[in-house]
Amino acid sequence: KAGLIGLMFRSRLTTMAATSPKGPAMIHRLTDSLNFQAEALVLRSERQRLLASNIANADTPGYVARDMDFATALRQATAQAPNAGAMAATAAGHVQSAAGARTEAQLRYATPSQTNLDRNTVDMDRERASFADNSVKYEATLRFINGSVRSMLDAMRSHNQ
Repeated sequence: KAGLIGLMFRSRLTTMAATSPKGPAMIHRLTDSLNFQAEALVLRSERQRLLASNIANADTPGYVARDMDFATALRQATAQAPNAGAMAATAAGHVQSAAGARTEAQLRYATPSQTNLDRNTVDMDRERASFADNSVKYEATLRFINGSVRSMLDAMRSHNQ
């Protein structure tokens, strides 16, 4: 998913690289920024799904709310930090986990803010605030990607015309 945006413009970027004195290095700089933002968008979407699940299960007895540490997940997804919960292939027949794949171990359990008789740890105020905050950040990331793509296309048009 994260590389999709970079792939969308590959033919245009290849043309641009062929006529640019900097060549392939320019393509990597352009796509690296988009890939980072696309990965952030995927993680925001995944976090939104977790928060929505928590809200939907607010009345489920024994349900334990889950969340993710977004900063750590983004560092791991963009290979800036080692993946603590990653599986290691120790033999030739072992299956490697997908690049950027997140494990259940990276999800955190919410600590209950108050005790409930049904042992449900969903705090609706906290979940709604987190949901709204994540929605705003998702929208900001999406707008940033759209602005970057628009700027890139404008630069390519002016270069080719």
